Amino acid sequence: MPKTSTSLIRRLRGRATGLAVVGTALALAAPVPAMAATAGARAAASADPVSVMTYTAKERREALAYWTTARIKAVGKSVDLGPTGPKAKPYKGAALKTVGRLFFVNSRGADTWCTATAVKSANRSAVMTAAHCVRLGSSPGNTNTTMVFVPGYNKGKKPYGVFAVRSAATPRTWENDSVNDVSALVVDADKNGRKLTDVVGGRPIAFDRAVGGTVTALGYSATRPQLGEELLRCVGRTKREHGTQMIPCDLTGGASGGPWLADFDATTGKGKGVLVSVNASLDSLTPTKMYGEVLGATAKKVYDRAQRG
Repeated sequence: MPKTSTSLIRRLRGRATGLAVVGTALALAAPVPAMAATAGARAAASADPVSVMTYTAKERREALAYWTTARIKAVGKSVDLGPTGPKAKPYKGAALKTVGRLFFVNSRGADTWCTATAVKSANRSAVMTAAHCVRLGSSPGNTNTTMVFVPGYNKGKKPYGVFAVRSAATPRTWENDSVNDVSALVVDADKNGRKLTDVVGGRPIAFDRAVGGTVTALGYSATRPQLGEELLRCVGRTKREHGTQMIPCDLTGGASGGPWLADFDATTGKGKGVLVSVNASLDSLTPTKMYGEVLGATAKKVYDRAQRG
């Protein structure tokens, strides 16, 4: 597995840290400098607020072949962010088919993972995660590759198969300015020709939902003893903070992109489980707060682009 000296993306807002697990060492990264935008680039961004990356059929076949059981096991063992915090508990409710690990090779060539969620969509193939799981913010050329989604992942088991990512939509504001840390992916059908949500179902999404309700945040955190092999959850009441929303939570690297579910019982797994945000950033390497975007007009445009893909 490629080695790297850095692992977490610092949000350019200057207050929190991204949650993607990257390679063998995890430390605060220096802020990524924003690239100068030409007048033409800014005009293109204003004309199209969504940036879409696509992967060729060959690249998708290679991604499926790349993420062997042995490689998945190795990437989990390569990272240890310390003991699981007191707020993050193993999820023990009914099986969550829709939530899974998102494996990829980052822009520095390191094997890594995030968390992602299958959602209801017109094409029955859309997945929501964080934008920093797809590309570095404020750095248009630094994108991730070799990406697959494994819904329902648990302790090495892939009960619903592996789905190659065909395209990834992010806000143009994330690509250029590290704002709006949310992404919508489109995945291929599985090896039997079945579309994702026909296999695992899809979570509904609520846009412009008022901040203030109780949510369950889920993610495959790289803390021990789980080390990404088991789904963890936090439960808390959302508050507005730093232009986003926040809950008390100590999930950390690997939980990036995991869903915030409202109207959901974290003990039983019952309820609508409406997706109202995704894990985007935290307040420190010893976290006490988790931040997620308020899903508004920009997030809706990203989602709509994916569900038509």
